[in-house]
Amino acid sequence: MIFSFFEKKKPLDIKSLKVDLHSHLIPSIDDGAKDIDESISMIKALYSLGYQKLITTPHIMSDGYKNNAQIIKDGLGIIKDSLLKEDIDIAIDIAAEYYLDDGFLDKLSNSELLTIGGRYLLFETSYISKPIKLEDMIFAISTAEYIPLMAHPERYRYIKDMKEYHRFKELGVMFQVNINSFGGYYGKDAQKKAIYLSKSGMIDFLGSDIHHIKQIQMLKKVLKSKEYQQIFENNNILNDMLI
Repeated sequence: MIFSFFEKKKPLDIKSLKVDLHSHLIPSIDDGAKDIDESISMIKALYSLGYQKLITTPHIMSDGYKNNAQIIKDGLGIIKDSLLKEDIDIAIDIAAEYYLDDGFLDKLSNSELLTIGGRYLLFETSYISKPIKLEDMIFAISTAEYIPLMAHPERYRYIKDMKEYHRFKELGVMFQVNINSFGGYYGKDAQKKAIYLSKSGMIDFLGSDIHHIKQIQMLKKVLKSKEYQQIFENNNILNDMLI
């Protein structure tokens, strides 16, 4: 068979996700959407990318964003009212992104936790310094019968040796990697680590981690990239089980 030099390339079979499980869409409660107009703009943009369900995850931290379940539920109500007026047919739910600080264990034992699918507890740490009691807190999450889900593990600069990721896996930690990391949005180090996690088959969930509408442009670009498509060749991505 003779192929023409000018033959069109076969378009990428772009893998789309139905569920996004990490975003900051509730207005005015953390470093995400500033107002309801920005919230709705981001939701419309995510809807245009094929998402059918959004699980938005405001920060909860003792010394920063002192959110709780009621504050977040109230914010969800504001968004749902606006979506009805806009006639946008997308499901939206809540969880939270818990910061592993000195107050976390009290929240774990005393508070109404907002988890993903009733099972996964999304957590983050300092980007620079590894918490001294990190393994103890991971163990506490598991003991409380939740599955520890580390938000954007590729972004933690204190992880110097890739073997640390394997240690987290041994502890039962699941990984949620930010899609925009594959496009270098958070820097070369995060991009390198994201690609390593992908090639190693260690990614369990993907998240947009959208805070502002400007991040959507990078998201659109990455969703069409070869690096993004390769994630699904090497990893069992569980997002759509949450539909």
